[in-house]
Amino acid sequence: MRRSGTFVLAAATLTLETALTRVFALSQGHHFSFMAISIGLLGLGAGGTWLTLWPQIVPGLSQERFREPDCALALVALGFAATTLGGYVTVNVVPFDMYRIAWQGVQILYLMIDYLALTLPFFCSGLAIGLALRTAKAGRELYAANLLGSACGCLIALGALTWLGASGTVVLSAAAGCVAAGLYAWERSRRRIGQRTAVLACGLGALVLSGVAWVRPAWLEVRLSPYRALSYALQYPGARVLSSRWNAFSRVDIVESEAIHVSPGLSLGYLGQVPLQRGLYVDAHAQAPILSAGPNEVAGWVDHLPLSLAYRLRPQADVLVLEPGGGLDVAAALSQGAEHVTAVASNPLEIDAVRRYGSGLYADPKVQVIPQSPRSYVRGERGPDGARYAVIDLALNDAQRTAVSGGYALAEETRYTVQAFVDFLSLLEPGGVLVVQRWLQTPPSESLRAWGIAAAALRESGDGRPEDSLVAIRSWSTMLIVAKKGAFLASELDIVRRFCAERQFDLVYLPDLRPEEANRYNVHEGAPYYRAYRDLLPADRQVEFYRAQAYDVRPPTDDWPFFHHLFRWRQMPEVLQALGHTWQPFGGGGYLVLLALLGIATLTSTALIVLPSAFARRLPGKTSGVSRGRILAYCGCLGVAYLAVEIPLIQRFVLFLDHPTTAFAIVVSVLLAASGVGSTLAGRLRARWAIPLLVAYVLALSAALPAVSDAFLGRTLAIRILVATALLAPLGLLMGTPFPAALGLLGERAPGLIPWAWGINGCTSVIVSILAALIALNWGFSAVLLLATSAYLLAWRLWMTIDRPRPESRARKRISVQ
Repeated sequence: MRRSGTFVLAAATLTLETALTRVFALSQGHHFSFMAISIGLLGLGAGGTWLTLWPQIVPGLSQERFREPDCALALVALGFAATTLGGYVTVNVVPFDMYRIAWQGVQILYLMIDYLALTLPFFCSGLAIGLALRTAKAGRELYAANLLGSACGCLIALGALTWLGASGTVVLSAAAGCVAAGLYAWERSRRRIGQRTAVLACGLGALVLSGVAWVRPAWLEVRLSPYRALSYALQYPGARVLSSRWNAFSRVDIVESEAIHVSPGLSLGYLGQVPLQRGLYVDAHAQAPILSAGPNEVAGWVDHLPLSLAYRLRPQADVLVLEPGGGLDVAAALSQGAEHVTAVASNPLEIDAVRRYGSGLYADPKVQVIPQSPRSYVRGERGPDGARYAVIDLALNDAQRTAVSGGYALAEETRYTVQAFVDFLSLLEPGGVLVVQRWLQTPPSESLRAWGIAAAALRESGDGRPEDSLVAIRSWSTMLIVAKKGAFLASELDIVRRFCAERQFDLVYLPDLRPEEANRYNVHEGAPYYRAYRDLLPADRQVEFYRAQAYDVRPPTDDWPFFHHLFRWRQMPEVLQALGHTWQPFGGGGYLVLLALLGIATLTSTALIVLPSAFARRLPGKTSGVSRGRILAYCGCLGVAYLAVEIPLIQRFVLFLDHPTTAFAIVVSVLLAASGVGSTLAGRLRARWAIPLLVAYVLALSAALPAVSDAFLGRTLAIRILVATALLAPLGLLMGTPFPAALGLLGERAPGLIPWAWGINGCTSVIVSILAALIALNWGFSAVLLLATSAYLLAWRLWMTIDRPRPESRARKRISVQ
């Protein structure tokens, strides 16, 4: 039953970690969700370190006390259940708010309390698994059960989030902890209460917690930051929530209030009424309007939005709208006379919300709704028999944010890469237009980056010279970019000029634009948009242009898909000056939070790694014939390498598998399951051969992924999951062999060091979980995979000095030969 208990506890741990990524994404924002990984790894590493020190800290606790640890395992598993609930309630009660951290010192204390509270359940899990490994005769089998259970936990989380939401999934993890405690207690109980009583008590606790997870009482719901868009909306007069639903990767809320009026870039010359709307919020963020009126009723309002320019250039068009959100862009196309509209939305909950509250918009016979990610749909239509469109509209459905805040930089945005725009252009008919609308920022940054992407895509696809095939116009709040498949005609440029003059929009770039025509209505000193958009286009000056900008506005690629990452170190004086004087998260230095957390993780993990060395002379077991430092360094290198492979692959497969949560669950579950199988083969596949094979496979996979994505991105999600599994399973198999080899060696020569090795492996993973994000943000996913291969090569070099026959073994061999 010990292996079964370990399997269930590991599954509960990964289910909790996955649920916490959704809790953070909802309550504070996507940029906080990565903390769940570092918190989990830190807790697991701390458990191993504590188990190493425990016999030295508590007098009289000898190795014999660990020979029958089932009672201790059961108690620790119950501790996991209790601290899971306690940690979640603490996070909901403690009023941490990232927006106030720069000017309210107490927020740092609140953050530390949250961090510590959520570390405790992972500490209990690490303590239990480390204790089980330390006392097991078959450590490799227990390690395999741990990995296989973790893999199942990721998959369980996908279903649990859909049915129970994030809060219910957290409680379900606690219930699983009770089940694990019952399985441990079943083996043998040293308590006075009988075995059956202990098991029944654990089962009853699991049943009660499962009921709470299903009911989801209101007091258990995730507490939102008061600065989230949904929190603001609920303060509108008469605001009420019509619907709140979960799936595996989002929560979608529908809010009704007469105060909701979303009009991206609406002309200041519009004097009519703004249509009644309901607000659609994804993860409490980015208010998108669901119109309460039909397309014909909103035609006058839509005519004064910048988006309507596309339908002046291409009347009666066949239109493709990508990620329409609440359906505004679909209604705009119909109101302007589009013949047919294909709406591609990756979130089924958004589609269902528009069908329920959108005045029959998606029931219109001219509208076809496809529940699929934009990139996979477009790739599937690229063949000679695929659809072709006169207008492709990349809908604006995220919130306006300031450029100086780097907090949102961690979010991958696979629609805004050079490769994505090349795919979009390929679906245009000759003379068709790609329409992109972004929020304005001063100085030009996010919209300028979109302009650079469009220019690079036109060059790469050969569909036109950027100087002749691009148009940009500006309202008071948005920038509209139009990329044509071919050069703009003089008659089309006249249409653009008349359109802007009638609505008081500013011309930013036309192939024949004169300087005096720009910056006329919404005036910016020095015409920064006109100059930047004009100066970016010459190919021979782009390197110097990008280097001279205040923000990093280079066009993202699929290997570096961080559209919102604009941070440069030259911003540091501005960021530091703004600390405590702005409402932005972390005073405008969201990117610096990664560095701060990296520092905290490094100090904490180093302490947990080094602390046992103070008791090194008294630690149980001696590594006969092996350097203790080398084998522990080997375990640390494996922790670095494993996470440096896993994290960039999760991020890289976001595009291939449509959603971050899906990519996380599939990549982690396949790698862990295959690693579990690989750990059972560690005795047959020696680490000295497995590690070089692993390095070669990582390099080959990194090189092959772009081609694989091109070949299969347009297939169904089921086929893509199978392809991902086929690619990742051999990798996981090889990744699962090196660490069990160390466990086997320590089991023979120094079993007392196994918890320390387990803790070092976890603590180095904590550092890399943050470091990998920083490296990916600056240099792309391939750079992180290079870090992984370097760590594996260093581990291999260490292992070659470790995995040598013991002196007595060589002596016995010589005797047998004689």
